[in-house]
Amino acid sequence: MKKIAMLLLTILIWSCNEKVKEKYTTSMVSVEFNTMLDNYYEEGLQLKPIEATFAGDNRFNDQFPNVLADAHIEKLKAFYQKYKDAVAKFDDTDLSETEKMSRAILAWECTIHLEGLAFESDLTPIDQMWSINLIMGQLASGASAQPFKTVTDYNNWLKRLDGYLVWLASAKLKMTEGIQQNYVLPKSLIVKILPQLEAMTVENLEENLFYSPIMNFPESFSEADKKALTEAYTKMIIEKIIPAYQDVHQFMATTYLEAGRTSSGIDSVPNGAEYYRHQIKKYTTTNMTADEIHQLGLAEVARISSEMEKVKSDVGFTGDLRSFFDYVRNKKELMPFTEPEQVIANFNAIHELMKPQIEKLFDLKPKTPFEVRRTEAFREKSSSAEYNQGSLDGTRPGIFYVPIPDASAYNTYGDESLFLHEAIPGHHYQISLTQESEVLPQFRKTLWYSGYGEGWALYSESLGKELGLYTDPYQYFGMLGAEMHRAIRLVVDTGLHSKGWTREQAIQYSLDNEAESEASIISEIERYMANPGQALSYKIGQLKIRELRSKAETELGANFDIRQFHNQVLETGCVPLALLEEKINAWISANK
Repeated sequence: MKKIAMLLLTILIWSCNEKVKEKYTTSMVSVEFNTMLDNYYEEGLQLKPIEATFAGDNRFNDQFPNVLADAHIEKLKAFYQKYKDAVAKFDDTDLSETEKMSRAILAWECTIHLEGLAFESDLTPIDQMWSINLIMGQLASGASAQPFKTVTDYNNWLKRLDGYLVWLASAKLKMTEGIQQNYVLPKSLIVKILPQLEAMTVENLEENLFYSPIMNFPESFSEADKKALTEAYTKMIIEKIIPAYQDVHQFMATTYLEAGRTSSGIDSVPNGAEYYRHQIKKYTTTNMTADEIHQLGLAEVARISSEMEKVKSDVGFTGDLRSFFDYVRNKKELMPFTEPEQVIANFNAIHELMKPQIEKLFDLKPKTPFEVRRTEAFREKSSSAEYNQGSLDGTRPGIFYVPIPDASAYNTYGDESLFLHEAIPGHHYQISLTQESEVLPQFRKTLWYSGYGEGWALYSESLGKELGLYTDPYQYFGMLGAEMHRAIRLVVDTGLHSKGWTREQAIQYSLDNEAESEASIISEIERYMANPGQALSYKIGQLKIRELRSKAETELGANFDIRQFHNQVLETGCVPLALLEEKINAWISANK
C-alpha cells in the first residue's frame, strides 16, 4: 500500500504545472538538508558529550571519551569528512536564506576542524588556562553544568570520572611523547599548572573539590542513598582521583618541567609556524596574515593611546601616560572593597544602572536567567573573568564568573566595560538569543567562532555611553584600557608566535601601553602562549562589526535603526565574519 501511495503521489506531482513541481522538489530538498543538519548535530553530541552537558542535554552525562586516543581522533576525522562531503551535494538555489547560511557554516566548520586535526597539538593536552581538566574541576564543584539533582545524576558523574581518569593517564603519555618530539610547553606555563594539579590531591575530603556534591545533597535523598553515594565518592576520590592527580603532578613537576622549553612562541615547536597560520584562520575566521595583524595592532595601539591622553588631561594628571597607568593601577579610591561579595554587588549595581537604556538599543532580550558569581578558588589565581552559557532550555542560567583572589586589591576602573563584554549585552545576549532562536538549526545554537563571539562582546563595550555608563572618566578610561588590551593582543600574540618575541618582551610591551597590573599582564601573556591565535579574535571581530555599523548608518541614513542592526547581527548566531558581512550588506541593500 505504501508503494502504491508513493506512485500515485508521483503521478499527481508530475501532472501538475512546473511551479508546483518546483515547489515540491525544493521542499523535499529542504527536508533532506535539515535532516542532514540534525544528524550532524546529534552525531556531534555523541562524540563530544561534555559539550552536550553544557548545552543542557543530559543524555550523555555519564560519558567521557578519551579524545587523545588515536581511535577517537580517527572517528572525528571520519565525522567531519562525511559531513563535508554531504553538505557539498546541496545547491544554494534549492535552499532558503537561513539554509544557505547553514550550508556555508557547516562547510567551514568541517574544513577548519579537519585542518586542525592534521596537527599534533594533542601533545600538550594540559595547560594552565584552557584544558579539559580545568573544566572537569568546574563540573566537580556541583555548581556548574553537570547536574546533581538525582541519584542517577550522582552516579553519572562517577561513571564520567572513570572515563576522565583514562584521559588523565593518556595525557601523561602524550606529554611523554611530546618530550621525545620536542613539542612541549614553556617552563613558565608548567609551573602555573602545578598548583592547579596539587589542589586536587587534598586528602581531607571536605576540602577536596571532587567531594563537593556530597556536601550538598538534595533534601529529597534518602539516608540510604546518601550513605551509598558518600561511600562511592569517598572510594573514588581516595583510591582513584587523588592518586591520578598525584601521578600527573609528580611527572609534570620533574620530568616534564625539566624538558620544558625556554622559548615562548609556538613557532619553535615542529610545524609550529604552520599551526599558527591555522590558529589565526580558526580564531579570526579570516585569511589575514600574522604580519597584517601585527601592523593593525600597532596602528590601533597608537590610536587608542591618543584617546587615553585626552582622559589623562581631563582628570588633571600632568605626568606621562605610563605614569598615569601606574596612578590608575594603584589609586586607592578605585580599590574600595574588602570582601568578594562587594565586588559581585558592584556588578549587579552596574546592571541596574543600565537597564532603563537597554530598550533603546535592543528590542530582543534573552529569556535565559543571568547571574554574577565568584570564580572557584582552585583556578581563580590564573583565570580571567569569563562567561559560561546557560542551558539550551534556559533552566540553567548564564553565569559571569569574576576571579577575586584578593578583594582589597581589586581595582574597579574597568568594571563597567567588563560587564558589558562578559555579561549584558555581550556574551549573555549573544549566546542566549542564539540558543533561544526558533529559526536556527540545532547545530548552530552551540557553535562558537571567536571572531564573531568575542568581536560582538568587545563591540558591546563601546555601547557604554549609549547605555548610560562611562559618566566617570575612570570608567571610560577603563573602556579604553579594555580596547587597548585587545589591540595589544594583536601585537604581542603575533610577536610571540611569529616574530620571535620572548615572554618578557611581550610583558614589557603590555606594561608600557596599558594600565593592567603586572600580575594580570603576566597571566594574560601566558594565556596567549597556551592558546596561540585566540587572543586575536576580539579586535578583528570588533573592527568588522564597527565597520558594518558605520556602513549601515551612512548608507541608510534616516532609515537606520540601531535595534534592527543589532537584530541582524545577533539573529545569525556565531558565523565566520565573511558570512556576517554578506548578510549585513544584503540587509543594507534591501533597506535603502
